[in-house]
Amino acid sequence: MTSLRSRLRSVSISIKTKLGTLVVVSVFITTGLLMVALRTETELRFITVFSVIATLLITQFVAHGLTAPLDEMNTVAKSISHGDYTRRVRGAGRRDELGDLASTINRMADDLEAVDRHRKELVANVSHELRTPIAALRAVLENVVDGVSAADPETMRTALKQTERLGRLVETLLDLSRLDNGVVPLRSRRFEVWPYLSGVLKEANLAAAQRGLSSGSGSHTRTDVHLHLDVSPPELTAHADSERLHQVVANLIDNAVKHSPPHGRVTVRARRGRQPESLDLEVVDEGPGIPESERHKVFERFNRGGVASPHGPDSDGGTGLGLAIARWAVDLHGGRIGVAESARGCRIQVTLPGIPQPRG
Repeated sequence: MTSLRSRLRSVSISIKTKLGTLVVVSVFITTGLLMVALRTETELRFITVFSVIATLLITQFVAHGLTAPLDEMNTVAKSISHGDYTRRVRGAGRRDELGDLASTINRMADDLEAVDRHRKELVANVSHELRTPIAALRAVLENVVDGVSAADPETMRTALKQTERLGRLVETLLDLSRLDNGVVPLRSRRFEVWPYLSGVLKEANLAAAQRGLSSGSGSHTRTDVHLHLDVSPPELTAHADSERLHQVVANLIDNAVKHSPPHGRVTVRARRGRQPESLDLEVVDEGPGIPESERHKVFERFNRGGVASPHGPDSDGGTGLGLAIARWAVDLHGGRIGVAESARGCRIQVTLPGIPQPRG
């Protein structure tokens, strides 16, 4: 706070200096002309006129330098208020208050342009995601009604698959809505990491097997991928919201399984963090990995990656929301999540801070 105030004070001097310089220059011009008048015996009225004209010219020059950027900022601000986020203010490199104001307006325009772009992408993606299962479900039901196909168990399983996919998408969107509204509380507690993560992996295996045997629906139906758990030390404990952490691990496993090759291996690794009851998690797969140019986008909503054929067999591609939810749950804990370097496949690291430390 002190450094911010000192910076503001140092910035506020700049325009004051310009105005002070204007006064000093005007005084020097008037004094100089007066001395010339005394030595050359020029009438005082001519000196007064010349002094006034010179002062007005200098004042006009300085005033133009101060007001021209303000006029441009006013024009850009009006464009932004009408929904045009493409315009920017020139002169952001000035080392005075106007330069800082220009930089602030440009950053605001960048943020608003990004929000507007994300909003349009969200509407387009949600429309596409909802349209796909609805269209498939409608086609199945129309065939049954028109007598093209019978309402046998196989046809009903196909309809159920699309209905469940639609339900998962709606449920995920509701989670994101609660996320944006900040109505999800964090209930942290201490727990043993090995049995907790072991349960999450067992649930993932059972869910995949059940979905593969029944309707083929769900997050994934890969039963050929081996899930491996590596916790060290075995008695490791952590402090976090178990429900939110379940969302993180389950979504990371789901993403890793989808990108794994046939009969691949997904490893969930847990280690003690630097802080008391903190936790370092890694989920590693043997898939094609994530290009470095795409890593900053993997946690965005509806992002499905830019690699060729990213999903394994029997995968519907997902909704592109799992990693966004994982990032939200980690952020809710005050932790960090990101893609780390890996010699093979993809390695996603999660750091949870554990018990909050008192500030002294």
